[in-house]
Amino acid sequence: MDAVQEVLTVERAWTEAHLHGDVQTLEEIMAFDYVKIESDGSLSDKNSTLASYQPDRRVWEVAHGDEYDVRVYGDTALVIGRWTARGTNNGQPFDYAARFFSVYVRRNGLWQMVAEQSTEIR
Repeated sequence: MDAVQEVLTVERAWTEAHLHGDVQTLEEIMAFDYVKIESDGSLSDKNSTLASYQPDRRVWEVAHGDEYDVRVYGDTALVIGRWTARGTNNGQPFDYAARFFSVYVRRNGLWQMVAEQSTEIR
């Protein structure tokens, strides 16, 4: 399997983990130095992001990624795609589509996400 397919496999596992509330897989994919740029411009680290995924806070009915463009630069990869999601967060419904990018780094033979950002499609 080439690097593009390896990264795409991890990205798809990321999406499936959201859909099934699999926080352990999310944690494994996220690097120790993971950072997320939130929609308001603030930053979330691995621990705060994982806390937001707890099943008592967020329930997913739909989590889907497509329109992937994977670019590999040695041991770093950029994934650009489209994300659609529907569910509830803290009891409030959400239903949206977004463009996103995720940055992966290969460490010890494993691709891990080090950064992500998404922008809602309106």
